[in-house]
Amino acid sequence: MKKYDFDKVIDRAGTGAIKYDMVEMLFGQEDVLPMWVADMDFEVPDFIVDAIKERAGHPVYGYTRRTESFFEAVSGWMKKRHSWNVSPGDVDFSPGIVPALVLSVLAYTNPGDRILVQSPVYFPFFSSIENHGRALVNNQLSDDHGNYTMDFDDLESKFRDGVKMMMFCHPHNPVGRAWSGEELEKLAELAVKYDVLVVSDEIHSDLLLFGNKHIPLATLDRKIARRTITCVAPSKTFNLAGLHTSALVIEDKQLMKRYKKVLGDTHIGGGNLFGFTALEVAYQSGEEWLTQLLNYLEQNFLLLRQRVNEAFPQVRISPLEATYLVWLNFEFLGLDDKELFRFMTEKARLGFVDGPRFGSGGEGYMRMNIAAPRSVINEALDRLLHALGSLS
Repeated sequence: MKKYDFDKVIDRAGTGAIKYDMVEMLFGQEDVLPMWVADMDFEVPDFIVDAIKERAGHPVYGYTRRTESFFEAVSGWMKKRHSWNVSPGDVDFSPGIVPALVLSVLAYTNPGDRILVQSPVYFPFFSSIENHGRALVNNQLSDDHGNYTMDFDDLESKFRDGVKMMMFCHPHNPVGRAWSGEELEKLAELAVKYDVLVVSDEIHSDLLLFGNKHIPLATLDRKIARRTITCVAPSKTFNLAGLHTSALVIEDKQLMKRYKKVLGDTHIGGGNLFGFTALEVAYQSGEEWLTQLLNYLEQNFLLLRQRVNEAFPQVRISPLEATYLVWLNFEFLGLDDKELFRFMTEKARLGFVDGPRFGSGGEGYMRMNIAAPRSVINEALDRLLHALGSLS
């Protein structure tokens, strides 16, 4: 068994990397350690690199269709990782999860329709709705000292008032929840009762930590499967975001027909031939690499929690059940959100995402990306703890 090296530090500066080359523009100074955008600072697995190099060896990079192996790779991965028997015919393409959200809004709703989200949540959910003339409805998550649950009473009330679609973050970014079977059953029951279409963003579904299990929403029963658009991708799992290759699973034939139409109408369905290659080999050969990655991420989180708890237990760290994004609460500092952002940027020299970007309920929080070599995590913690110590 090959052992992969997640401790290796990769210099990404000057490569056009959003995470590094936009630091000064976003944070106002060059010496900020970027822990914000959700990609990993680990090497792409060698078997994916080798496959891309092999495809690049062919001298023509012309228009390329997705072959059956693309759809079979998605289907096979869902079966291996999530015990989900997906027909290759129920799989289609998107150039990313956010485009998939927008395409779903266009395909399944009309201007003025009500679309529900659960804040604090991945902020493109908001723009995907509001930029296209739909009405945003919020079912805010319940926050019990950093432990999050769904407010089902409020959810049912909002559904009853005429919600057409729900954008569901599963697992949840930024709060790190892996929703339980019981929670999913309650959600599915309400979606079926009120005939709400659920667009389930499951991009983090491979990144389940500490024994937690991902349950695809569409696997619960046929009724919810017929109302679910499931969005998946290898981009978070294998660090392939720059290849813009994602997939949707749509089991209802009429919903698939409507999705294909809007994908064709917008002329963005061509895709990236290297993205096709990467997705196929990742889903065919990536399980051992992923196992080692998940172990490394767990150790990074345990390190962060130990060091922060020992020095400043007042910092509330939400449990991390999934993703590599840690949700940290700094309300004890008594700073407003603008002051907190300046403190992290100017005093700690850290580039986190400020909580209010994720909507209502994000106040006092910041999101930290821990998908980095352990030396980088320790450097970030050194900066954070030193800055906090300077206030005492």
